[in-house]
Amino acid sequence: MPHHYNVPRRLSWVIGIVYVIIALLIARLVYIQVFDSARLSAEANDRRSVVQTLYGTRGAIYDTNGVVLADSVERYDITVSPKFTTTFKRDGVEVTVDEALGEIAFITGQKLSDLKTIVTADPESDFAYLVKSVTIDVLRQIDELDIPWVYSVLHPSRTYPRGAVAGNLVGFMGTDGAQTGVEYYMNECLAGADGTSTYERGADGVRIPGSTIVTVEPQQGSDITLTIDSDLQWFAQRTLQEQARERGAAWATAMVVRVADGHILAAADWPSVDPNNVDATKPDDLGSRIFSSPFEPGSIFKPMVVASLMEQGLITPTTEIIAPGYFKVGGSSIGDSFSHGNERWTTTGVLVNSSNTGLSVLSTPLDAAERTSLLKSWGIGQATSVGFLGEDSGYLADPATADVITQNTQMFGQGVTVTSAQMAQVYQTLGNDGLRVPLTLVEGCVAEDGTVTNTPPTETTQVVSVETARTTVEMMEVVARKGSAANVVKVPGYRIAIKTGTAEVARNGVYTSDRIISVAGLAPAEDPQFAVIVTFGLPKYGKSSYYAGEAFSTLMGQVLKYYRVEPSTVKAPDYPTNW
Repeated sequence: MPHHYNVPRRLSWVIGIVYVIIALLIARLVYIQVFDSARLSAEANDRRSVVQTLYGTRGAIYDTNGVVLADSVERYDITVSPKFTTTFKRDGVEVTVDEALGEIAFITGQKLSDLKTIVTADPESDFAYLVKSVTIDVLRQIDELDIPWVYSVLHPSRTYPRGAVAGNLVGFMGTDGAQTGVEYYMNECLAGADGTSTYERGADGVRIPGSTIVTVEPQQGSDITLTIDSDLQWFAQRTLQEQARERGAAWATAMVVRVADGHILAAADWPSVDPNNVDATKPDDLGSRIFSSPFEPGSIFKPMVVASLMEQGLITPTTEIIAPGYFKVGGSSIGDSFSHGNERWTTTGVLVNSSNTGLSVLSTPLDAAERTSLLKSWGIGQATSVGFLGEDSGYLADPATADVITQNTQMFGQGVTVTSAQMAQVYQTLGNDGLRVPLTLVEGCVAEDGTVTNTPPTETTQVVSVETARTTVEMMEVVARKGSAANVVKVPGYRIAIKTGTAEVARNGVYTSDRIISVAGLAPAEDPQFAVIVTFGLPKYGKSSYYAGEAFSTLMGQVLKYYRVEPSTVKAPDYPTNW
């Protein structure tokens, strides 16, 4: 056959083959776009776009002087993509998975076996944590390893520069977020909001440089300033620790309040928690007993009751009564902590001798409802304005159901429970000319733009008159000079007004030999600026309030010196205690 007859036939074959190839390509394209598009899209997305969290930094907590009590520091989570974990080359040398993980373990102090378990637990996973919250130094060392399937994410971590100082107030963070204290109950203010970013990576799982896009900006948390002075707080905690250990006490609390504005300058608990080492603290000691653990206060209640009786015109500092050895009521008898016969005491003498029977006589004109109303007017039975996490309102019996014994014993601090914070509020009121100013722990929450929220309440209440409050404080001065703890509560150079309290501890409805001892007071008495209360729970050695006097005088003396209060120059008035 001539050559020119083969050309068309060959051309036909070529054209036919081209058509077949085109048909196959179209069929493949249709299959990809219609039948396999979802799988391929997911696979491409999985290999190309990676979303990661951008953590919003939590706000800081400061003391009243700007000292940092809690802050966020830069820490990094080191993550891995198990499905891309494979041998790679570094400077032309192959590095196996085990070798790379071994290098990481050497830097972080982890076990190689633990890292291998993380990587092999789910081989098809695209994400797993190798180690969390490492420092920038550790991050740099890991980055220098240049492992393509290891990544890092900035994850701010909480730190507490002053450790256990105010630890029970500040609280701490856990793996599930805020756990206790200000960290928890002010979490809405402190917490930031996380954002997100997206970056691209190649088929080998390596991030493509310059591909990161922030899709949602993280929001920074707001800062909180407390009224606490951390230096004074440290001193209060140290004083409690020394005295509590000497007394063999199970716990102790102390509070310092500026009477003019109700600011809490120190609120110390012993034992305290170090937020940097929470595991070293027993669960019962993680919170703040000052706000959450009510107790029968005993005789530190009495100045409040005396003030109210004077306000109603029922008594004066020199009212003369006979205080019996036993006051009979409802078929039972109320006694004092010491045996005595009929004593000719004035109202001031009742306070100085801390007489339960004497106060029972003075309170006789009041019925059950009036007694309860009197206590409520001072905030008894109500939580303070602080609103601290787990704050307890204490117990105040319903006058409609309270038995006659309880109606009487409540007037001198038995059958009623309070927190240390509630009693500090009472003494703030006495020292502030009868004007109750809400206790304040948080000065405010300050956002990045300067907006201030969570400002303290400002509503005040005139509980008793100026004259009544000042007279009561003068009577308390006589207690400081002539009471059972007179030789241990002195602060040289200053007039001090105090009341002591020794409360029996009841269990299963029966009073035991255990005690809670307290001293509460004001200084300088002629113009009270500070209220201080110290309490020791369940002391083994020295179970009377006398043994709380040293801690009180030490703390009050430091407060007056720390704030440069001028010594007293005016002589204290005196009231007779007997007639």
